Amino acid sequence: MKPSYLNKTSKIYLIAPSFGCTTHPYVDRLPRAIERFKEKGHTVVVGPNCFLAKGQCASNTPLERAKEFMMAYESDADMIMSVGGGELMYEILDYIDFDKLKQLTPKWFVGFSDNTNLTFTLTTLCNVETIYGPCAGGYHFKKYTYDVKDCYAMLMGKLEFKGYPKYESFADKTNPFAEYNLDTKKNITAFQYTSSFSGTLLGGNLDCLQLLCGTKYDKVSEYTLAHSEGIIFYLEACDLTVTGIRRAILQLKRCNWFQNIKGFLIGRPLCINQEFAGINHLNAVTEVLKEYNVPILLDIDLGHLAPSMPFRNGAFATIEYKKGNIFITYKA
Repeated sequence: MKPSYLNKTSKIYLIAPSFGCTTHPYVDRLPRAIERFKEKGHTVVVGPNCFLAKGQCASNTPLERAKEFMMAYESDADMIMSVGGGELMYEILDYIDFDKLKQLTPKWFVGFSDNTNLTFTLTTLCNVETIYGPCAGGYHFKKYTYDVKDCYAMLMGKLEFKGYPKYESFADKTNPFAEYNLDTKKNITAFQYTSSFSGTLLGGNLDCLQLLCGTKYDKVSEYTLAHSEGIIFYLEACDLTVTGIRRAILQLKRCNWFQNIKGFLIGRPLCINQEFAGINHLNAVTEVLKEYNVPILLDIDLGHLAPSMPFRNGAFATIEYKKGNIFITYKA
């Protein structure tokens, strides 16, 4: 199910299902992002955990973070956006009432990184489209550009997107409001690509997905088999080493996540320059996935080396690679 697109007066509900905004630069950016949303005409509801750090490595206890999410989903808000990533969002899943969510009117949930724990499960367990895209603090810019601009446009109904010319290998950490420092030209590697391919997009952060794999929250096999049009997996890694990436993808493969596969989109990992015993971030992927004989695009604009294209989980899309860039067109 696709939630309704937003308009200029839509209500945005901010939550902190993982980290709260209590340290720099996050505590600086979120108030300014809220003002930007209001300037555009939106009503903004700030959840009770957004500026807290009461939990262990989190905004609050797992139960309180789950309550905040359920409260937001049951509200009259048009969309829910996470204020940040983190480390332990996985803990809240035991307190989320997914059966109840299935009965509610679908609404957009937007988040990045650790928020895979909700963007992915909402799609595979509740059949609701979500957006894997910038968290709320990213919208502090006076003028939206790159991933922030694309994600906001996606929420408004835009269907066609393309990758960016460069990425940020070194961010300015002294200025919380610094513009992107796009200092490195991207270089997509096309493996087994012959022509455009289509399917339903599914994916997120690989660090998180490997922890969901094989648990009671893993209904991926059923989801993929229910989509006869085929699946395109998009994956990006944060803390994983090159061998960690290889192990994680093999784990997903062994749990039959890649049935009915039409292609793979692999983001730039933070270990992009790492190599160990002949394994690098490219062959860590291709050696495991080449047997499927489907297109694999690597080092696309996805991941923790900004900017990262937003992706609609559960949406049908066509992928094209030309002139060194990626183009994504969603079905209306």
